[in-house]
Order: sequence, then C-alpha cells, then structure tokens
Amino acid sequence: MGTIGSMRPPALLAAAAVAVPTMIASLPASADAQATTCQPFVAVASPYAPVDGQAHAGTVTVFTPAGRTTLSQAGLGGQTPELNDSFGASLVRGDFNGDGCDDLAVGASEEFLGAPIPDADGNGVVHILYGSAKGLHLAGTLDVTRLGRKPDTDRFGAALAAGDIDGDGDDELVVGAPGIEGGGGIGIFGLKKAKPYQNGTLITQDSPSWVGQELGATDQFGAAIAVGDFDGDGRGELAVGAPGDGGLRFGAGQVTIINLKTRYAGPYTQESPNVKGLGEKWDSFGAALASGDFNGDGRDDLAIGVPGEDLSMLVRGMDYGDGAVNVLYGTKRGLSAIGSEIWTQDIPDIKGVARYSDRFGSALAAGDLNGDGDDELVIGVPGESAVQILAGTKTGGLTRNHNMLLPGPRDSDFGASVAVERQGLVIAAPGIGRVTLVKTQVKKGSYTGVIPESASTLATGPAGSLYGYALS
Repeated sequence: MGTIGSMRPPALLAAAAVAVPTMIASLPASADAQATTCQPFVAVASPYAPVDGQAHAGTVTVFTPAGRTTLSQAGLGGQTPELNDSFGASLVRGDFNGDGCDDLAVGASEEFLGAPIPDADGNGVVHILYGSAKGLHLAGTLDVTRLGRKPDTDRFGAALAAGDIDGDGDDELVVGAPGIEGGGGIGIFGLKKAKPYQNGTLITQDSPSWVGQELGATDQFGAAIAVGDFDGDGRGELAVGAPGDGGLRFGAGQVTIINLKTRYAGPYTQESPNVKGLGEKWDSFGAALASGDFNGDGRDDLAIGVPGEDLSMLVRGMDYGDGAVNVLYGTKRGLSAIGSEIWTQDIPDIKGVARYSDRFGSALAAGDLNGDGDDELVIGVPGESAVQILAGTKTGGLTRNHNMLLPGPRDSDFGASVAVERQGLVIAAPGIGRVTLVKTQVKKGSYTGVIPESASTLATGPAGSLYGYALS
C-alpha cells in the first residue's frame, strides 16, 4: 500500500469526536491507582500557543474525567508566560513521589531565568506536578542550577524521561539539556528517595570520568532520552541520544547506554559492530528513542530513530531523509547489538513507500497494543503524515507480519508525536492541531491489535500552536 498519488490509502477519518472526559473515566486504573483513587489524565502540549498576548509562550491541556484544564506558566513556580518560552516542549508521566499516582513533568526549554536574549536558545525550566485524587498540583520547578551550573543556552527540559533507575520503587526524572556547553547533558532527579525537585546528578559526555567520551559542541547529547531495564535486574538503565554527534560524519548520531549501578557507559552508532546500517552525515541516529519489551523475555529492548537516513536515489539537499529505525535487544548482560535489526519502508512486505522527506522514525512509542504480553513498536512518519506499527512476538521480537500503516491528512505532520495509552493509540498531527485516538483489541500473536476504523478525533487546537507536539 503506497503513499504517492492515487496509491495513497484513505486517511483515517474522524467521523465523531471522542468525549474525552468519558473516555478517560473508563480507563482501567492500575491496582495502586485504584487504592489511592488517583485521577487519570491525558496531557496534550501546545508549545507555540499564545498566552496573555505572548506568542509561543505555550500551554498544556490536561484531560480528566472532570473535564479539561489548560495550564500555562502563569502561576507555576513564579514564572510568567513570555515570548517563545515553549512551555510544553516536552512531557513525561511517572510516579515521582511513590504514592501510586501518575505525576506529570512539563518542559519549557526556551524559558529565560533572567532577561530574554534575542535570537538565543533558552535556559529552560521543568515544572513537576504531582497527581492525586483531586488532580494535578504543582510540586516544584527545576532549572540547571539544580545541577550546580549557571544558566546558559542549555535548553534544559528539551527532552524528558522517567523510570525507576535506582530500584527504590518510585520513578526518577531525567531531563535533557542538549545545549549545555560542550555538547549537552542530562540531569537525573529523585535518586535515593530525594524529592524530584531537589538537586540532581549531572551527566555529560566526559563527566563523570567513567562516561569517557569526547565532547563535541554540536553533539546535542540529551536531545532524546529513554529509560529501560535492558538487563532485567529491576533497575532502569538510560539511553541518551546525541543526534548531532558523529565526528567527521557531522550529525550521523550516537546513542549512549548508561548504567549508574555498574558505572558503565557504552556508545552505539551505525558504525558499531552488529548495528545495521551505515553512519552518514545528518542521519541523526538517536533523534528519537523508545524502550519496550518486543520479544516478551522480561527485559526491555531499545528502538532508535534515524529520521535522516537516506534510502532514495533522488535525495535533495533540503529534504530531511527517508528515515529508519534501529532496534537493539536486551539480554542478561544488558543491551546488545547482536541480532539487532533495522526497519525501513524499503523492506519487502513493509507497507508504504520510502520517500526522501518521510522522516520515518522521527517519533517512537512502545506498548502492548494487542494484549499478548509483549510490546508493539509505533513509528511516526510525519513527512508522509502516517504511522507505521510493527507487532512484537515472543518468537523473535518485532515482525513484518501484519504490519500496519495508518495514514493521516496530507501535509498535517500526522505521526509527529505518538503515545500508547490504556485506551489505545494516540497520534498527533500538530500541523493541523488534531489529536486522534485509535482503539485496540486483544489479538495475540503477530498482530498489532489496532482497529483503524475506530479512529476518531480526541481533541483539536489551533494549528499554529503545534497542538499535540508532545503527548503524555
């Protein structure tokens, strides 16, 4: 099923909008959430939304069973919405205080802590909101000073991730700051039962010393982050993308796996042994990351977006790339490139046609969509305005069998962000300000479980606001 001209399948239609509060109220809560009567939510970011006349200040819309609430920096952590703050540049959900309720972290990567500097990247802040039976409330606000640094063009909060890194039962918050001087960095907050808004641990490519990498000013270490238990020991490891890294191959990209317990940092590129593909300039290996258990062995695996990968013969200089996704599998010794895979739309039986501006792999998400105990991989293809879905299996991991291509409205950036929720697959088209829900069903085996005909509009917002740029 192709995507060029008349070969393009009909776009997913939204015949009727979902009643969001009703939909969220029907979510099956976790046992912990039921015990503490937590209020479930879905968060949709609009980082370019105007606030109080300030363009691109940003908002986040939170949907709960009680209705919807629009958050901005007004009243959060003493901040005032300002021009180009980009509140909502990133979102992540996690249980940061261990009470069984989901909490929410919101990045405003272009916020300045002092007077804004024209045409400069922002310092960045992250707001942490605790969940409860009554909804979300502000717990604290972070900036780079919590890592012992003075604010600079850090873009602190450009990426966020959450997971239990130290095995203490609650989630740690990981904040990407790809603009930190020297090539970027990440901050880890909440280790050893500390509050997530207290001082954190800074990791860069050469600090602590055991990370042992060379710095590159444009590496963007921390532009993408994922947490996964790749060795199955009950503690999460970190995957940190540096899509601008690459040495002489500018922008080829690198991903570093960091294990705090063993003080190990291992880099992967498309030049690494057993990693499929060939590292080339501007591939952006590591621009997107997602962890999930694709083969059902109890260990997380890692999907790595390479949206700049060139496959077509007719590549034009200003086009971004056909795109690819590398997948590495977890073992008892940690993540391994042995048996790794590369997925593109050039592979036989994979639906769709690779084009030089598809940006396949720009967004990634993982989750058990078909209810068989292993995770599926959701791949955003925003240049094609589509989403590709690969089924996970217990007999070898991801498979091309029954793969699915979900097309959206043309030129809408459909697939620029994706999320797996309990109620199904959520797909954003920030180019037109639409978020779509596609329901799923139990269908065990090499099936995705996705029901394309169930697609309906979850929510809409002004197109110029990048409504749906981030989801949680």
